[in-house]
Amino acid sequence: MRPSSLPVSMIFAMDRIAPGALSALTPHSPTQWQQAPLLFQHRLHADPRFALPAVAGLIDRYPRRSYSIVHMGEQGPEGRRVWREGDFGGLDGARVLDAIECGRLWLNLRDGHALDPGLDAVMRGLFAEAGALAPPVSSYGHRLGVLVSSPGAQVYYHADLPGQGLLQLHGRKRIYIYPPRLPFLSEQGLENIALSQLEVGLEYRPEFDREAVVLDLEPGQGVFWPLNSPHRIENHDSLNVSMTLEYWTQPIRRSHMINVANGILRNHYGRAPRSRRLDGPSFYAKAALQALWRRTGRLEGQRRAARPIDFRLDPDRPGAILDLGTPQNEGQRDGQGA
Repeated sequence: MRPSSLPVSMIFAMDRIAPGALSALTPHSPTQWQQAPLLFQHRLHADPRFALPAVAGLIDRYPRRSYSIVHMGEQGPEGRRVWREGDFGGLDGARVLDAIECGRLWLNLRDGHALDPGLDAVMRGLFAEAGALAPPVSSYGHRLGVLVSSPGAQVYYHADLPGQGLLQLHGRKRIYIYPPRLPFLSEQGLENIALSQLEVGLEYRPEFDREAVVLDLEPGQGVFWPLNSPHRIENHDSLNVSMTLEYWTQPIRRSHMINVANGILRNHYGRAPRSRRLDGPSFYAKAALQALWRRTGRLEGQRRAARPIDFRLDPDRPGAILDLGTPQNEGQRDGQGA
């Protein structure tokens, strides 16, 4: 999208990238993206670390526990809503890319920074350029992921719990970004995401689009948005590769703890939470409740049950999938090789 066509609820940093920099992000950027979606330029789409052969090599090295590959329904009002998680089925990185290019698939390579020093350097460089490592932001828990998705693929209406940004590397996609408030996002919706880690369960209505910021992202463009802003994505007619950036701050972490605790109270004890305070006695009581659920494994068990693995890629028909007889949960897949 050209800067001249941006809506008034959009902020853009389309200045020239400084020599030696990865992006046009500046120390002013976090303040801007906390107020409205921030569109900016980057040069990573021309970086050899993100060329398609390099992405195939990255897929080859990825441990099973660190990726999700999803089959979804077709775009449009007539498309049936489908969101199934699967497995590579022993295919190498090049054949996985072929399958994605020929199918309706979405691959999330989580925690690339922990597996590849080059990606770690990119992640650190981008957050440093945004001034997000020092006060007043003082972010931490940074994560980098790589997304690979099919021509015409979509990601349903959802929200993320940490701070989030998206950088486009290959292909074009349309992203709709919605205000993080009612009716677009409810407290119960955030709680359900925090409990299941399944982000695509929010209610969506077509009339929401009237208040969305809509961007057609091109290679070399990126966007950060306000915390918890719901969004959905529709790919154009080409293979898409994108990079996600995730970060936490102390207020974001405390909000997450409240989402988990309030979700436990609402869903397991039948009590409607009356507070989202991030300090005081009620906060510390809820912090203790969610910590107890984590230590006992109840929270992790609920999350595994919400994400069964029920297909694998077909080695003979690129883009096709084969149903598994017995769906596997995340605990079963952790031990498998890529």
